[in-house]
Amino acid sequence: MRSATVTDLPPRRPNGLTVLDACCGAGGLSMGYYLAGYDVVGVDINPMPNYPFEFHQADAVQYVTDHGADFDLIHGSWPCQHFARVTAWRGNRDNHPDLLGPGREAMRSTGRPWVIENVPEASWSRHLRADYLLCGSQFGLNVRRHRAFETSWGGGGDLLPPCWHHKGLLPFEHKGERAYADAMGCTWMNKTEARQAVPPAYTEWVGRQYLDHHHTPATCTRAQQR
Repeated sequence: MRSATVTDLPPRRPNGLTVLDACCGAGGLSMGYYLAGYDVVGVDINPMPNYPFEFHQADAVQYVTDHGADFDLIHGSWPCQHFARVTAWRGNRDNHPDLLGPGREAMRSTGRPWVIENVPEASWSRHLRADYLLCGSQFGLNVRRHRAFETSWGGGGDLLPPCWHHKGLLPFEHKGERAYADAMGCTWMNKTEARQAVPPAYTEWVGRQYLDHHHTPATCTRAQQR
């Protein structure tokens, strides 16, 4: 378990709420929630030495089942390889488990609001409802990286500009991974970690939609127990 010190992190205005980020990776989406004001705890089955917040190495589905009710909001980036087109091109989807369904059920069992992030292909196959479909170009980032978000509250909130896939957007290429990671805003990660990362701007926006339009005060959360 690692906890970042305040000097490690950019300034933000805390909102008093907590997020559990399941399958957190190196923390791209965790950072977005942090910037939106949440205190973040991450869990992943793999070690994540560069994760910038409190971290637990554990089975994420089980951790959500056991501890999710202690948080104000639960986020799940359940593995996308089963749905991604690149897996069908270069491998076999059957070699990658589908944790989206079990993860959703674990989140629902907690009674807390939740968010699921995955590749757009998961929504095309109707395994995920795309309440929000986000791209880096909508946030002024120089990357094209689409991700779908399903929420327990069904979406809604503020409008965003449409995608603008201009010619200057950085493509994801192994020879340019460091530049791509930095353009996403994932500067603390190494380039290998950033391959699976998502820009923090996405959950900074999603987290604020929940806070501004859908949040009602909860009782006895992890933040209140501290």
